[in-house]
Amino acid sequence: MSGHFPFSGNVNRVSVFAFYEKHGLGLVLQEKYNQWWFNWTKQFVANDPGLKAAKGQDFNEFPYGQHAHHDFHLHKYQWCTTMIDLGQFIAGVILPKLSEEQLHKLEEDHHHLLEALHKEAEQTPREATPVIGYFRHT
Repeated sequence: MSGHFPFSGNVNRVSVFAFYEKHGLGLVLQEKYNQWWFNWTKQFVANDPGLKAAKGQDFNEFPYGQHAHHDFHLHKYQWCTTMIDLGQFIAGVILPKLSEEQLHKLEEDHHHLLEALHKEAEQTPREATPVIGYFRHT
């Protein structure tokens, strides 16, 4: 499974940003991508009695995580850091609970999501990276 999801393996803002860049996802499509994972996770949590009791209230508002609604001092990273927060929860808590069959279904659904986002990205291409790049501090 490693590499299929942006929160698989060694994860940081740069790796998630590279995932979005690889798939041509601008900020609007990054938000859609995050929304998809948020909805999937919210539904999983709602259907698991233990998780619902412990974490259910964390999914009352999108986006999820301590970095929600923040772009920090590095530009264009809001959805990267939000995906890291959500992804750590998914990878550490939910994925270990999934059977091989459930994991395969999730990977298939994720693949279809990316295909749909690729089609949207063709119509609304990602803005070009500036010469200095997004990794600058301001």
